[in-house]
Amino acid sequence: MSHLIIKDLAYQYNGTKVLSELTLNVKQDEIVCLLGASGCGKTTTLKAIAGILQPSQGYMSIDSQVVNDNHHFIAPEKRNIGMMFQDYALFPHLTVSDNIAFGLSNMSKAQKRERVSEMLRLVKLDGCAKRYPHQLSGGQQQRVAIARALAYKPSLLLLDEPFSNIDTQVRFELIADIRRIIKDQQVSAVFVTHSKEEAFAFADTLAVMHGGKIAQQGTPEQLFSQPNSKEVAEFLGTGIYLTAKVLTPTEYETTYGVIHSLTESKHQGQHGVVYVRPHHIKLCEAEHGDVSSQAILNRRFIGTRYVYKVRIAGQELEVAAENDRVLAVEQPVKIKIMPHTVNFFED
Repeated sequence: MSHLIIKDLAYQYNGTKVLSELTLNVKQDEIVCLLGASGCGKTTTLKAIAGILQPSQGYMSIDSQVVNDNHHFIAPEKRNIGMMFQDYALFPHLTVSDNIAFGLSNMSKAQKRERVSEMLRLVKLDGCAKRYPHQLSGGQQQRVAIARALAYKPSLLLLDEPFSNIDTQVRFELIADIRRIIKDQQVSAVFVTHSKEEAFAFADTLAVMHGGKIAQQGTPEQLFSQPNSKEVAEFLGTGIYLTAKVLTPTEYETTYGVIHSLTESKHQGQHGVVYVRPHHIKLCEAEHGDVSSQAILNRRFIGTRYVYKVRIAGQELEVAAENDRVLAVEQPVKIKIMPHTVNFFED
């Protein structure tokens, strides 16, 4: 059952289309990430869900309540939404307990104390109740922010770039913890980021945005292995395009040989391009006099192995060597494309 339903949402700013025909579904207890390049409309979509801005057209319901259509527009405070911001937005003059209790205006003092204690245990800050925000680390402040957002039991949680100010060393530990907290509270959530790594670690479903609309929605695995457009393929990972012809349902002819696909294509006989990612390509030593060889442009050590920059079909890409062999700069090498689920796009 869908908890948040958006259909054909549109929004303009100063006559410029920001959102256009945007459609999105968020299931009960699902974490959906709006992912895309800067300017694609991610934050505008989040503000529209929150009711901070009013779309020019479209339909939206939250927990079966219509909050926006041609006849209704429900104010933000009546949507039962929790929000978690990039800068945490904690009150510096209030203690951790008072920050968490801030939105609990309809509870008695005893009920507030009980709920605050419950949230402090949930975010593992039991001993920090009387501290002020400036006495906490960035990760601890983020835990206070999530506790405050969830304290009054919202129907939907919105998170706007919540991990961008966290040190890389602790970021993914915090992501795992906040995901656990949201799942424990059985709250649906919409999360905005431009980081693919954060999206893969935090979300159940990705909704990749391009040009003010959802280009594709699905699990991280589905979108990475089966993108429905070049824009989705390129955003989710670097790669190169090779001109190709579909020979059979599992074979694609290219200038670098036949690529074998692990899944079958319905495009037999058609011409187009395949999008090949770095981990699908291996370099092997070229034989003397091989006219199809490439020269290594440079190499870079990444801790466990080297990656090598080569020019393939006029495009530069960093790839690994077959069997992790150590190769020299300017050494002639052959391009070997491994069997994989091929991403093919028609001309």
